[in-house]
Amino acid sequence: MAGSKKKILFVDDDAELREIVLGQLIDEGYDVQEAEDGLVAMERLQNHKFDLVLLDIKMPGKSGLDLLRFVKERSLKCRVIMLTGVVGLATAIESLSMGADDYITKPYNLDHLVSAIRRVLEEGKDNE
Repeated sequence: MAGSKKKILFVDDDAELREIVLGQLIDEGYDVQEAEDGLVAMERLQNHKFDLVLLDIKMPGKSGLDLLRFVKERSLKCRVIMLTGVVGLATAIESLSMGADDYITKPYNLDHLVSAIRRVLEEGKDNE
C-alpha cells in the first residue's frame, strides 16, 4: 500500500468479532481502531480522522444508523460501510439513502469484507 496507511474505525459490540476483523485488517496493512459501542465511536470520530468507518447497525445505546447520521451531519470526510446480522431490504435502503457507501450482511466472509473496503476506499479516492 503506497503512502500512509488508511485509517479505519471498526465499531461492533461483539468483542470476538472485533478481535478477528481487527487482526485481519492489520494484516492487510490498515491502521485500525475499534469501538465497542456508539458512544465510544462518537468520541473517536470527534478526536481522530478516519478514511473509513465500519458500523454494526444493531448495538446497545447508539445504533449504526445513529452513527451514520452523526458522520453525515458533521460532514466528516470518511467512507462508511454498514454491517448487520439483520437481513432486511428496508434497513439496507435506509443506510444507503443516508449516505452509506456499502451494506454487508453478517456472517460475512473476511475476504469479501476486505474487497469491499478496498473498493470503497478506491472510490473515495476517485471522488476527491
